[in-house]
Amino acid sequence: MPMFARSLLAVLLLLASLLVAAQQKAPDALVKDVTEEVLTILSEDKQIRSGDSTRAAELIETRIAPHFDFPRMTALAVGRHWAQANEEQRRQLTEEFRTLLVRTYANALTEYRDETVTFKPMRKGPDAKEVLVQSQINKPGGQPIDLDYRLVDKGGEWKVIDVTVAGVSLVTNYRSGFNNEVSSGGIEGLLKSLQEKNRNPQAPSPTAGRKS
Repeated sequence: MPMFARSLLAVLLLLASLLVAAQQKAPDALVKDVTEEVLTILSEDKQIRSGDSTRAAELIETRIAPHFDFPRMTALAVGRHWAQANEEQRRQLTEEFRTLLVRTYANALTEYRDETVTFKPMRKGPDAKEVLVQSQINKPGGQPIDLDYRLVDKGGEWKVIDVTVAGVSLVTNYRSGFNNEVSSGGIEGLLKSLQEKNRNPQAPSPTAGRKS
């Protein structure tokens, strides 16, 4: 093999090994690194601190969303009714749920006021393919808030499939409202409700607490 070809092959193998190492980053290290990066940006970005939710949404899309498994989260939130949805409905539900979550948490990021985050020991599932990364938001002058991330190993890459805030699971919280929507209007009824909410943020959201 010519010297140039051998050198090129060596570089490609090195890049491949680096990519594998990046994919296999421990889940608690992944969450910690992303959190610290986002907190640094929040502390320095004057637009977000002044209430620019569009700017906050851009931060979520580029730094946070890539680490979430939105199709899995949507399936968990829809629950047993997921089996009723066809492929196109599942795609649309995932897209609308993602939009709703990004918008909701973009608004939350604009409320950032110098909070810090500390991490607790990670809890592993029985097969080591699922973990719970536990953290705590420390608010100046306020009570700390527990913030936990449930991650699964998806082809060698850790992805978030649920977030629990102060003991309340995001997936479980939405599932209650989604069940009501499907019971009254089917999968299409839930989809239309999400679409309306995303077009009009003031519209009622299909979340927990609504009665059928």
